[in-house]
Amino acid sequence: MRRVKEYDGSPLSRRPLGETGLMVSPVGIGCAPLGDMPETFDFSVPEQRSRDTLRAVFESGGITFLDTAASYGESEKRIGRMIEEMGGLPEGCVLATKADRNLATGDFSGEQMRRSVYRSLDLLGLDHLQFVHLHDPEHLREPGREPFEYMMAPGGPVEVLRGFKEEGVIRHLGVAGGPIDLLIQFVDTGLFETVMTHNRFTLIDNSAEPLLDTARSLGVGVFNAAPYGSGILAKGPDAYARYEYREAPPEIIARATKAASVCRNFEVPLPAAALQFSLRDKRIASTVVGMSRPERVAQTLELAQYPIPGELWGKLDSLSGFSGTSG
Repeated sequence: MRRVKEYDGSPLSRRPLGETGLMVSPVGIGCAPLGDMPETFDFSVPEQRSRDTLRAVFESGGITFLDTAASYGESEKRIGRMIEEMGGLPEGCVLATKADRNLATGDFSGEQMRRSVYRSLDLLGLDHLQFVHLHDPEHLREPGREPFEYMMAPGGPVEVLRGFKEEGVIRHLGVAGGPIDLLIQFVDTGLFETVMTHNRFTLIDNSAEPLLDTARSLGVGVFNAAPYGSGILAKGPDAYARYEYREAPPEIIARATKAASVCRNFEVPLPAAALQFSLRDKRIASTVVGMSRPERVAQTLELAQYPIPGELWGKLDSLSGFSGTSG
């Protein structure tokens, strides 16, 4: 495997991940599509294609961060088989998974977190997990209980995951989810080393701004997932009018249509602008892109380096109401 350079400001050099001491590639792969989840992505991914995609990632030299979750279908199992075939996770790669509720019953207890972690260890074939994110706490189904209070209660999910960290089963602990105010609550505790947001810091939605600022002020590493808004900024609003894994509302389609028009005027691919919007922000350690075909790996790395004139960003900022990239 080709080694990725340490961070020197270039598009594909590794970046520091908060205060963890780890370096990650600025582009990471989101492995949910590789888990064969047609109900979420509107397409299926055969196992061989997922294996070919993972191999392309490991051989790319430009992607060293992989993100998966217990709830991502066959994803962990397929990654585990590749790791076994290669004789271990390649040096320099960082693999993160997520501790999940029981999708069938909604159980989000501390004991369920324990089951989720052990299941991940088994499927990935590892004796410890580099990263575990508490996943989607907003999906708690406990009447009368607020997600933050429930997760932080004695014997609850966070205490169980912290216990795994103290035992060395988990090396680093983070939180991943949707609602920005809720994620800020978790980050403010000082217990989480990383935070992952999705679909909320894109060309057409900058609602994660407060979270990015809070994380930077506390030395928490940030993963920004779904820079294409789950597809509308990759395929274009005419071809794929979905955002955040559901039918896009009219205002989102309108913003995406305007962004696509600006990019056409500058002869810049819309997905290149969407990806680099995230990559150029210094608050973000790695931008996580879902991929389901091996050829997408090289294509994504090319988009990350596509030349974009500075004037384009001004046009996009003005039409979307963005104030620009934070330094």
